[in-house]
Amino acid sequence: MLSTVLEAAKNNCFRSPFQVASCDAPTPNVASAAVADQTTCEFGSPKYFMLCGLGGILSCGITHTAVVPLDLVKCRIQVNPEKYKSIINGFKITVKEDGFKGLGKGWAPTFFGYSAQGLCKFGFYEVFKVFYSDLIGEENAYLWRTSLYLAASASAEFIADVALSPMEAVKVRMQTMPGFPSTLRKAAPTIYRDEGFSGFYKGLVPLWMRQIPYTMMKFACFERTVELLYKHVVPKPRSECTKGEQLVVTFAAGYIAGVFCAIVSHPADTVVSKLNQDKGSTAIEAAKKLGMAGLWKGLTPRIIMIGTLTAAQWFIYDAVKVWLGIPRPPPPEMPESLKKKLAAEK
Repeated sequence: MLSTVLEAAKNNCFRSPFQVASCDAPTPNVASAAVADQTTCEFGSPKYFMLCGLGGILSCGITHTAVVPLDLVKCRIQVNPEKYKSIINGFKITVKEDGFKGLGKGWAPTFFGYSAQGLCKFGFYEVFKVFYSDLIGEENAYLWRTSLYLAASASAEFIADVALSPMEAVKVRMQTMPGFPSTLRKAAPTIYRDEGFSGFYKGLVPLWMRQIPYTMMKFACFERTVELLYKHVVPKPRSECTKGEQLVVTFAAGYIAGVFCAIVSHPADTVVSKLNQDKGSTAIEAAKKLGMAGLWKGLTPRIIMIGTLTAAQWFIYDAVKVWLGIPRPPPPEMPESLKKKLAAEK
């Protein structure tokens, strides 16, 4: 599928509400032209997708590594709520037992795992968004844009979680299993020795259950929130906003999306943490052990963590686009052909 998309991008231009301009499309408006003049690659080209993937690496790798201490406490609250009763209590116990250095446990698998995930998440999202848009046509891509965002993000995350799963398994074990090796170079071989290659993918299905709804909400909610903010909140058109002002809108929309993401994906996140702690458990068994109340343990730190993460990720991703001159199309507008059809029906 990827080769099909890249070949299409190479040989002809996609026409969709999401691009800056098409090879044979009508002349874009002034705002779109201004964006196009500052770009270093063509929208929908192989270079465009690769640079978007680079933005995803920086976006996810940096942000997830930055919140490792909060993630560590969150995971411990999920798998051992009797000992770690709250965020503050969890930090106090961790520092008391392991020192401040212990708060950084799991940073290496976090960085490498989420960098790989970010590459696939953002890179393939852009690929699938363009591919599905081209598949259903310009008018349907606009009318069904929320469904398109959901489908593109779900497809991208399915691939991204395969890249993430091995390092996620290492990270959770390091953070939640007493006596488990505390470095990546020792932890990964230990899992392979004890459980074989399958040990790295034991949590893949619950990871899909957690990450796919999360990512669908993350991208669809973000895209529509940006659209609504420019339409109803920002006092001037996007074309008149500075890049700094545009990045502020990006951050605000990202945080709003992050809150919803945390709530939607939290039960599956708890199961992933418990599953990687209990070697012999299945996802269903882990959920039964936790119970309904247990599935929601650690929600507050997760909302704080995911809200901040999502906002920061979108901010970094958009900032990388500005820095590298990657096309940044404005929110989608109704195609002229659709406007004419609607006008004719009146």
